[in-house]
Amino acid sequence: MNNEGIKIKAKELLSDNWYFLHKITYDFKKKNGEWETHTREVYDRGNGATILLYNKVQKTIILTEQFRLPSYVNGNENGMLIEACAGLLDKDNPEDCIKKEAEEETGYKISKVHKIFEAYMSPGSVTEILYFFVAEYTKEMKVSDGGGVAEEQENIEVLELDFDAAFGMIASGEIRDGKTIMLLQHAKIHGLI
Repeated sequence: MNNEGIKIKAKELLSDNWYFLHKITYDFKKKNGEWETHTREVYDRGNGATILLYNKVQKTIILTEQFRLPSYVNGNENGMLIEACAGLLDKDNPEDCIKKEAEEETGYKISKVHKIFEAYMSPGSVTEILYFFVAEYTKEMKVSDGGGVAEEQENIEVLELDFDAAFGMIASGEIRDGKTIMLLQHAKIHGLI
């Protein structure tokens, strides 16, 4: 952290129940040279990775569907979201993490992944950087039913969808997850399928 226009004054831990929520007070130097004090809450849950599995021949993709409590609390009627496979890095590097997550969640063992970009998903309050990947899959790569890890209380349904149908689900509102929309748009723009 090397910004001379920021001076951290105080950092208070509000919660470490799941990850870390801090209240941070800092001075911010405006363009006119004046300083002002800000207070913000910052949630640190670590960084993550996500992947779009696609099959050029079949023109299909693999997505997942699972219950997401924050979306339910915010008005998503049944709380279910259709998403690209994703997970937190924990102590893994992004590539190893996403290969592991793909196998756990979708049942496909992927050996070759391609990183396309990284992005802050909610930089106003969350520290997380998400690493985005794509990879081709074939039926031969399927090693299990997927569904996630029981100990992590993951109840994931694996969906194999026609790419054009899935892309249309953005406009219909059936797909409302930001990372998934970004991956589908990347696939469309770059002609992956």
